[in-house]
Amino acid sequence: MMAIRKLVKDIHSVGVIDWDRHLFDELIPLPGGTSYNAYFIEGKEINVLIDTVEEHYGEKLLDNLAELNVERIDYVISNHSEQDHSGAIPAVLDSYPEATVLTTKKGKDMLEKLLHLDDDRVEVVADGDTLSLGDRTLRFIETPWVHWPETMSTYLVEDEILFSCDFFGSHFATSDLFVEDKDEVYKAAKRYYAQIMMPFRKIITKNLDKVEELELDMIAPSHGPVYQEPDFIFDAYRDWVDGPVKPEVVVPYISMHGSTGELVDYFVDSLMEKGIKVTPFNLRDVELGQLAMALVDAAVVVVGSPTVLTAAHPNVSYAVSLANALNPKVEYASIIGSEGWGGKMVDDIVGSLGKLDLELFDPVISKGKGLEDDFAEVDRLVAEIEKAIG
Repeated sequence: MMAIRKLVKDIHSVGVIDWDRHLFDELIPLPGGTSYNAYFIEGKEINVLIDTVEEHYGEKLLDNLAELNVERIDYVISNHSEQDHSGAIPAVLDSYPEATVLTTKKGKDMLEKLLHLDDDRVEVVADGDTLSLGDRTLRFIETPWVHWPETMSTYLVEDEILFSCDFFGSHFATSDLFVEDKDEVYKAAKRYYAQIMMPFRKIITKNLDKVEELELDMIAPSHGPVYQEPDFIFDAYRDWVDGPVKPEVVVPYISMHGSTGELVDYFVDSLMEKGIKVTPFNLRDVELGQLAMALVDAAVVVVGSPTVLTAAHPNVSYAVSLANALNPKVEYASIIGSEGWGGKMVDDIVGSLGKLDLELFDPVISKGKGLEDDFAEVDRLVAEIEKAIG
């Protein structure tokens, strides 16, 4: 769907709303759809297009530009080379042969490889470089690893607008140009952060420090609505990235014959009786985006798994590998599970958590169906968790 909407005088959002997309990168669930935001700025002397859209929506982008009677684009600014933002650049360059792409040094290399752009159609800008549009000034700010190494943001000095691309974005299809429902946008932005940004949270801290120096009236990302209250999303990122963990326990688990399930149920009930917030996720059919969101704040993750051919259940292995890749702030972990003749299920899970800097509580592993001693061990684990986060 086309969406031409005005931010301020001579600045329009000309991207596309994708109401029906439900999976991103064939991996990330999109329960709320998404958008590919592109912004056209008509300057007194220079016209620019900031980012584009997915390749297969290129004609819709060009239709939007035509509807705005855009006859000339001097520069296409590529804040990020990933194809949902760069895919339509070749179509734009074909339609506007006078246009030149501006991007970072790494961005130039990636665009030429991903899109086979001609070298003479792409110019490099460095951190802090500016571009005068005649009546307005753009400043280019390198913000690497949000979430690729080449990314930058573009700051419109006079209007105090930060075009941040994926930084601060949300996969959220809405007819609202600006944030209207803060609760809905907060959830969508947190999901986006959890699944895409969280692996780079330590580097994001440096980028937040950099952006904090700017006077901001708006943040215009390339997914989701525009923030007219930048502190709303900025403060959320500060909390997600380096705020303190919360006294919450996340329990991803699966049970084949009920043994692990009984121990996990007892564990969850015991935590609830202690007044500790706990969220179990049955990995039989869990939507992994929900698990990722829960990991943003939690202090503890306890993994529940039976032993399958001496190792963890495949669903558990996938979830643990995901948690390790996402690199949440979690401080403590443990394992609840069962085994028949033995195996290395515990070693398998611990090894997959190797990236995380956390303290491991002794696991609770039953031989088949849990006995009294096994449930006593669950009580021990609950007591350790209560002491650590209570």
